[in-house]
Amino acid sequence: MAYFETVNKISYEGSRSTNPYAFKSYNPKEIIAGKTMEEHMRFSMAYWHTLTAGGADQFGAETAVRSWNNLSVLDKAKARAEAAFEFMEKMDLPFYCFHDVDIAPEGANLREFYKNIDTIVDILAQGMKTSGKKLLWNTANMFTNPRYVHGAGSTCNADVFAHAAAQVKKGLDVGKLLGSENYVFWGGREGYETLLNTDMGLEQDNIARLFHLAIDYAKEIGYEGQFLIEPKPKEPTKHQYDFDAATTIAFLQKYNLDKHFKLNLEGNHATLAGHTFEHEIRVARINGMLGSLDANQGDPLLGWDTDEFPVNIYDATLAMYEVLKNDGLGKGGINFDSKVRRPSFEPEDLFLGHIAGMDTYAKGLKVAAKLIEDRVFENFIDKRYSSFTEGVGADIVSGKATLASLADYALNNENPRPNESGRQEYLRAVLNQYIFAE
Repeated sequence: MAYFETVNKISYEGSRSTNPYAFKSYNPKEIIAGKTMEEHMRFSMAYWHTLTAGGADQFGAETAVRSWNNLSVLDKAKARAEAAFEFMEKMDLPFYCFHDVDIAPEGANLREFYKNIDTIVDILAQGMKTSGKKLLWNTANMFTNPRYVHGAGSTCNADVFAHAAAQVKKGLDVGKLLGSENYVFWGGREGYETLLNTDMGLEQDNIARLFHLAIDYAKEIGYEGQFLIEPKPKEPTKHQYDFDAATTIAFLQKYNLDKHFKLNLEGNHATLAGHTFEHEIRVARINGMLGSLDANQGDPLLGWDTDEFPVNIYDATLAMYEVLKNDGLGKGGINFDSKVRRPSFEPEDLFLGHIAGMDTYAKGLKVAAKLIEDRVFENFIDKRYSSFTEGVGADIVSGKATLASLADYALNNENPRPNESGRQEYLRAVLNQYIFAE
């Protein structure tokens, strides 16, 4: 059965194309900085936004028009699994991602949930074999069900912790079976509302215990995917323990988890943390912790996680600049954790949203590669910090300097003046030139 009959396979037609169902910048086989665009991007479909989400929000019911809407719960899950491969094929997306509850209904109990997962995983495995599509990452939804009202790894109830562990176990079993390249932990409720009723130390210790249990089980079954953590500062809890990249890295280092985990960073989460996306990626990159990206953007006029398709060329360029400086994303990729707006309810809108996002990141890749090739920022930064390459600066960097030697130096060189202007306005103008160059 065809689920998206009105849309043909999306192809590259170039920047002058007026066809809304064509790529203007994303040319999968085009070589940029030594690799094809497809190899750089490793684009992925988010199962939950593309297939499961129906457009409901806090103030209104679902609006999405989908051919599976009137099916029974399990039949709906089967239809979505089939539709996934038609969509990925037509969009030329090599990867997909999912939470366990995205692909299968929970049912009445854990045993039924396991059974439902197995039923759908069989369909996914066959679809992957036939199509060649791959699973970028999978994860367990441990935040939606009421049992997780107090968290999963951070819960105050040991029975709930055990249930969370059971979901993670099944998730790793599925990851091994489907060959997922990563397994993600997103602590949807791993945080607190008030410290008045919270044992923060125990909660963080228990989250770490859950992660170590996952590492141990992965070794036991031979699962070789990369573990990822996705930081988020708030929503749904007031204060998440994985607030941002720096907080999460510190947590991983404290619990000796940093050798096993990297970060899956999301654009909208960076905004909620009061950071830019490129800041979060830079923090992960310079700490050797950059794993994968969730590509989306938020609305600066709204204070929550709107998960819009990314169309901000500045953000995409600077994100891809960091990815290129990292020499790629390894086992990670660029997952469109993005949803069409509620009024965009027709199936065709799913394609138009992905085209916009893929073109934006493809253009960002091309601009970033040119900036790096011309050493636009590198030359400026090298000059700005040149005082640390000779004389007293070289002594500081090498560790030769002491407080006493620096004090003696300063006494003989009083009233130092800044040696270089930061020239932010100039650099932003240059970035504009590169973005809008033909």
